[in-house]
Amino acid sequence: SKATVSVLNCFYLSKLIASTMAEAAQAVDTYKNGHEGRVPVTVLTGFLGAGKTTLLNHLLTENHGLKFAIIENEFGEVGIDEKILSSNVKEMVDEEIIEVMNGCICCTVRGDLVETLKRLHEKVAKFDGVIIETTGLADPAPVAQTFFIDDDIQQMYALDAIVTVVDAKHLEMRLDDEKPEGVENEAQEQLAFADIVLLNKTDLVPEEAELLKIEARVKSINPNAPIIRTQQSKVDWHKLLGVGAFDLERVLDFEPDFLKEGDGPDHEHDASVSSCSVKFEGELLHSALNDWIMTLLREKGADLFRYKGVLACKGMAEKFIFQGVGMLFSGGFSPIEWGDETRECRFVFIGRNLDTKELIAGVEACKVEDRPLRFAVGDFVLARVGPQSAPDGGWKLGKILKQWDDGNPYRIQLQDRSKVEVWGPKDSDAFVRAAPTEKIAA
Repeated sequence: SKATVSVLNCFYLSKLIASTMAEAAQAVDTYKNGHEGRVPVTVLTGFLGAGKTTLLNHLLTENHGLKFAIIENEFGEVGIDEKILSSNVKEMVDEEIIEVMNGCICCTVRGDLVETLKRLHEKVAKFDGVIIETTGLADPAPVAQTFFIDDDIQQMYALDAIVTVVDAKHLEMRLDDEKPEGVENEAQEQLAFADIVLLNKTDLVPEEAELLKIEARVKSINPNAPIIRTQQSKVDWHKLLGVGAFDLERVLDFEPDFLKEGDGPDHEHDASVSSCSVKFEGELLHSALNDWIMTLLREKGADLFRYKGVLACKGMAEKFIFQGVGMLFSGGFSPIEWGDETRECRFVFIGRNLDTKELIAGVEACKVEDRPLRFAVGDFVLARVGPQSAPDGGWKLGKILKQWDDGNPYRIQLQDRSKVEVWGPKDSDAFVRAAPTEKIAA
């Protein structure tokens, strides 16, 4: 009967929930107690724009009750990701967020990583584990090596897993990227050292045959690492944390000098790849920002490996967060508000043959000047709402209802029968101009 089926469904659902809860509890216990008293460390790596920061946010907000110390590395002088992490995430990790800045964590700032880990261990009671998010240009080998050639670090920490996030749409292009002589391909190194591969953004590769081809390419570099398909870097936390996946013997098979003292495996960056960073207090005009970004992507998108920013836009309480890879841009106002934080703008662009002066000038041109708007609430103006080819040139009489509405300098009510309300996106004569006296009188 239907009643019997319903009871059976409830029974099996209860068993499934209980099993899932038991599995999660076991995973938490393994994570906390499965490393012989040492602190477990997970390294998140992957090429620029693969989805590492998104994965980090998911891991921190999962319902596991664990606390982490986070070490972030930015290839550039301005940090972005800490500004993207929401306040509730910061509370969950007990505010132990550390940025190792202005360099690749595998080379120029590696000494900082060792000192950071030793300093963190003094606060070990505050967290259950460490997550290291490397720059997309990092070779994981020297990072992993840190946990074996420094005696103090080896006693304090256990390298649990290297998780490599790859962008399904762009992976093959990155693997085939031609490098100057003596310069390694970071994407290949990141795959070779992976204990777990997250094949992310699979929604951008809809054909199953193409995904299988990409997975075969991954396995040709690393046949042992399991591949987990993901979208927006969403994956159960216990598949990545506390898994004890790092296998030193496997690494020694293809990197025999891994444990040798000295500088460690060679790592030389492509000299044509650089970063451009901008940081300043102040606000941007949203419409000018959109115009600039679209022009930049159209003209320079092919040379942009990765770009991201956190911006304060005039008239908006929320942070504008954008990021992208090549021509694939994503951006908008997030639920995270500025609150009591200083309103500022941070950009980082990483790519090939970047014109730093031109990029900085483009950002600066979007700044809102510290001066009053030309028109006050109640003023009559002409608002451009139609094409120039129209009999009136596209201009309609309007009245200013509000200043700085939803990121726009003006909200204007047209003074015709429609009483339609429109925005004036820029405080310039190209969009809003003073109304002639005869127009107002009419």
